[in-house]
Amino acid sequence: MNTMLYVGLIIAIALIVGLAIFTGAKKSDGKKSEGISAAVVAGLIMGTLVGGSSTVGTAQLAYNYGLSAWWFTLGGGIACLVLAFVYVKPLRAQGVPTLVGMVSKEYGNTAGLAASILNSVGTFINILSQLLSASAVVLVVWPHMGTAATIIIAAVVMVLYVVFGGTKGAGIVGILKLVLLYASMVLCGILALSHIGGVGALMDTVQGFNAELGRNLFSPFCRGVGTDLGAGISLLLGVLTTQTYAQAVLSAKSTSQARVGAVVSAVLIPIIGIFGIIVGLYMRTVTDPSTFVTSTALTSFILDYSGLPPLVAGLVLGALFIATVGTGAGLALGIATIINRELIQKNGKEHKMSPDTVNKLLIVVVLAVAALISCTPIGDTILTFAFMSMGLRGCTVFAPLCFLIWAKGRVDGKYALASILGGSLVALVLGVLSSILGVITLPCDAVFPGIAVGLVIMFIGLAAGKGKKTLAA
Repeated sequence: MNTMLYVGLIIAIALIVGLAIFTGAKKSDGKKSEGISAAVVAGLIMGTLVGGSSTVGTAQLAYNYGLSAWWFTLGGGIACLVLAFVYVKPLRAQGVPTLVGMVSKEYGNTAGLAASILNSVGTFINILSQLLSASAVVLVVWPHMGTAATIIIAAVVMVLYVVFGGTKGAGIVGILKLVLLYASMVLCGILALSHIGGVGALMDTVQGFNAELGRNLFSPFCRGVGTDLGAGISLLLGVLTTQTYAQAVLSAKSTSQARVGAVVSAVLIPIIGIFGIIVGLYMRTVTDPSTFVTSTALTSFILDYSGLPPLVAGLVLGALFIATVGTGAGLALGIATIINRELIQKNGKEHKMSPDTVNKLLIVVVLAVAALISCTPIGDTILTFAFMSMGLRGCTVFAPLCFLIWAKGRVDGKYALASILGGSLVALVLGVLSSILGVITLPCDAVFPGIAVGLVIMFIGLAAGKGKKTLAA
């Protein structure tokens, strides 16, 4: 392996981690925040949504299903449009800084706690996709390690990233990661298109794949309308019900700034998916589909097929690795915080360890369990976990959120609790049985029955409420 590749890899990782530690260590000047600008709103949204699933995962899925792989970034873009023009104003009007806080205020603490825990389950599933994405980078640099070893390495780095303050410098670091990712993906897409002979040659090549595979890789519904449309709906619901994206628009200086930031995200996010798809399709022309590890489609291209100088290839791989590590670490920190605050600190017992120490131990446990699951045979498709994660989060909070915005005070808390539990559990169980284990075959994505159950329960509650609100304990 060329030494300059390692140099580039180390430079990229050191640059981002060093900046994260530096900005995380800086103390606040004590001034009250006046809100963030539209540019920072867009940076916060894209910094979280554009990561391993949007890059490594998209190239992997495109290898076998072409344009179907666009649904993660396309769905994210559509979700940002809905966020901008439908949800920004009513969310900001609630006067509550978190989505779970809105649920608790409207329906009671029990409903809020259930939403917190089930949203954490959805977030945990997304950690699996980040581990698989990060391990794909390690695997292509050190192929003899094996998948299990690379996943463990990725999990360990995520732990270290949190412990040394990497997730604290979210602002500047997020923007730097975003710039590096976009530059990397645009470069890879252009190179792949050039290698294949241009747009016309790409179209001809895909036509040949279509005849060989018996499916249309040009279709956004290559995996079936129910599956791919469900993937898009999962992204829509997931973005609208995830605190990270809500926090971005809630923290804006004004409604107009929040709206502009969301619109900018809607325009830019789908673009990165297109370049990932081009790379995935190109890699099918130069590798053997029967033996190739599809999760390394993007990383293998960068290392072996792009023609990039080793130093630049190392920089690109380093950017991909630390972006997925940073996202996974942040997700683990969020889960640990919820468990610590909602389940441990609220039980009224004294603890010898500080909350910060408990948080760090919980992060280790969360990432250890995630790594263990990712090492099993079910951990093979990055976007499968990403779509399921978004869908589960949507089925948990979407229905109660809609009713607290547009039917405020008209549904009893017990119906909201039933909606949260029923919708999310239906989506989770059916998703695992169909998408992960393959035990059953559904005519549509599991998000559809999940969201239907949640909405039906809320409508029953609306009919029973007769305009009177009663909060659950």
